[in-house]
Amino acid sequence: MITLDKDLQKPKHTLDEFFDITIRLLSHFPNVLSSFEDKGEYRIYVSEIAGTKKITRPINKILFIDEPDSFLLSFNNLTTIISRIKQKELIFSVDEKKIIDKTFYTIQQAIGVGLDLLVEQNSARKHVGNRFEELIKVIFTEIGIANKKMVLQIPYETEEGTKIYKCENDLILSPYNEVESSSSSLDLNEIVVSAKTTSKDRMGKMFIDKILLERFVKHQQKVIGIFLNDVQRKKDNNISFTLVTGLFMVYSKFLTQLEGIYYFDLPPTARKAPYSNYLKPFSELITHDIGILLTAK
Repeated sequence: MITLDKDLQKPKHTLDEFFDITIRLLSHFPNVLSSFEDKGEYRIYVSEIAGTKKITRPINKILFIDEPDSFLLSFNNLTTIISRIKQKELIFSVDEKKIIDKTFYTIQQAIGVGLDLLVEQNSARKHVGNRFEELIKVIFTEIGIANKKMVLQIPYETEEGTKIYKCENDLILSPYNEVESSSSSLDLNEIVVSAKTTSKDRMGKMFIDKILLERFVKHQQKVIGIFLNDVQRKKDNNISFTLVTGLFMVYSKFLTQLEGIYYFDLPPTARKAPYSNYLKPFSELITHDIGILLTAK
């Protein structure tokens, strides 16, 4: 078996691979986490080993499953739910949606904490984002939705001739057996997905990209965002929330409207009206909204 730090930096392609790394991490954490500090719903862990102090990202105590046995039970329940989603079931209980959100949140945040503790900071940041994009792709593959990472090539004229602007889309979701969008066109019925760990410094780009894509392909295009959370550590023992709700509402009113924004860990502001009409838990996407969004126009 490869070392844990190398495993964290290795791309993941299946849900079982994500399960394995999560179990390894949850079993490892009690050996290296020496203390913690709570800030409301969030907990910041500290590891002090051989004179080296490391501090983790904030973890939502309500969502995070810290016991391997509890995670195993939740994961088994999740696989049953995923099978039902794949079979086009439409009714899921509040508790079942909580299982979805908690299990996927635990997978991603266990990886994040592991990278905080075991990998150099700049490299860790890159791998956290990569694992999140891989997890999102795996989820849609597991529920039977065709998907593909896509780079749309948009030509423009300059004095030196035609050049290409590459608009990278994290994922395209399709109602068909295979994704029909290409590097030069987007299918009307497919969904462009932006999957990022946080909306910080990225929310505006999603709106601008939607406008750009629609002008280039000359039709309306469905665009959604999927985020892990919008909370960050502030200094060593505090937190701050990074979702700028006012900016989101202004963009939605005066630029364009996205088809949905979904969070593994929904920011507190997003739970209140009117923001709750636009910002939803990730479980709502895969149990309900995705079927509507992928319905052909």
